[in-house]
Amino acid sequence: MTEATSKPILDMCCGSRMFWMNKQDPRAVYLDARSESHVLCDGRKLEIKPDMLGDFRQLQFSDGQFDQVIFDPPHLRRAGLKGWMRKKYGQLDKENWREDIAAGFREAFRVLRPHGTLVFKWNETQIPVAQVIALTDQKPTIWQRTGKGDKTHWILFLKEAV
Repeated sequence: MTEATSKPILDMCCGSRMFWMNKQDPRAVYLDARSESHVLCDGRKLEIKPDMLGDFRQLQFSDGQFDQVIFDPPHLRRAGLKGWMRKKYGQLDKENWREDIAAGFREAFRVLRPHGTLVFKWNETQIPVAQVIALTDQKPTIWQRTGKGDKTHWILFLKEAV
């Protein structure tokens, strides 16, 4: 097992690691489909620099490998090609987003060890969270709404023992 894959935490769509207390937390593997830098409309620099490039729908990790998995996939179906929202958050496939998110949930639970925790974050600006949670048969343990208008949802799951 490599150093990156012996870590207990996987952030499977790390983006710019916005909500991390320590954006270089040594316990985590940071994965994303993108590696890029941008200057946003307000002049701030946006860095998306994962440890590994990868697709959350097909993770290259063993079953039950992580104690904690963080799944914060893109939540936008519509975003301008050069818009800052797309740069910051990425974009879902307009037609296949349901299949993609369902595959992400399956992969998250596959690489999570029994009794491990999945932290799922979703902003329902464009897609209601109920439509997204319907894509997994797993039941949440904690569900908290935050943000302007309570549109961001932090949902925790505990993987059952096999």
